[in-house]
Amino acid sequence: MPTFDTLAAFWTTPMIKTNVLVFFNLLGALLLGLLVGYERAYHGRAAGMRTYGLVCMASAALTVIGGYSSAWFGGNFLLGTATDTSRVIQGIVTGIGFLCAGVIMREGFNISGLTTAASLWAASVIGILVGVGFYAAAIALAALSAFSMMWISRLETWLPSRQAVAITLRFRPGFAPSEPALCQMAGERGYDIASGTIAIECNDGVLQWSFVAVARNRQRMMPISTLSEQIARFEGVTDFQLNYARN
Repeated sequence: MPTFDTLAAFWTTPMIKTNVLVFFNLLGALLLGLLVGYERAYHGRAAGMRTYGLVCMASAALTVIGGYSSAWFGGNFLLGTATDTSRVIQGIVTGIGFLCAGVIMREGFNISGLTTAASLWAASVIGILVGVGFYAAAIALAALSAFSMMWISRLETWLPSRQAVAITLRFRPGFAPSEPALCQMAGERGYDIASGTIAIECNDGVLQWSFVAVARNRQRMMPISTLSEQIARFEGVTDFQLNYARN
């Protein structure tokens, strides 16, 4: 049965110093992950600042605790325990990877669930930190993860970025649209057609074009409601669909 001395071993001065050092590693990893994620968010990609920040921070947590195996379980580990525990951690990370893959969904140009998957992985790392006795580091990781999910999305909204819109156009039978004309139409309304996103489908002589248009400037781009009115008057278009995309 755990005694008071056993429990107190998790909060000794050396353990607190170790947890503080782990915290600064987590904070640094979060900031660097946010920096890399902003580049993706700026270009309208699905994996943005929150996803990159969470993954980078959780990876740092798993790596840094490996360097302090002597402090696991309050320093009360037995010979060989560190090796066995590292194998358990490997199994947890592998299993959570399959679980995270199950929450990522793709529909057309839209990808959803990436931040949820990253937060699940971060939650598993929080559990690992608690399991090896890094309680303060676990609390710090939980707080930073919650902060990332609640507030980083607002930061992304405030920072300059390029909003992406997924557009599907269906043309009248026999009509052959021109790619330069579509590019010109998008450009006049503050959008660029993202390279490599145009997909063309033909059914019974009816052409359907799908592509992603990226705003040149989010503050000055044409609202999607106004854009729909403009597209409705585009030559040859009979049906269309617009929705914000994270590709």
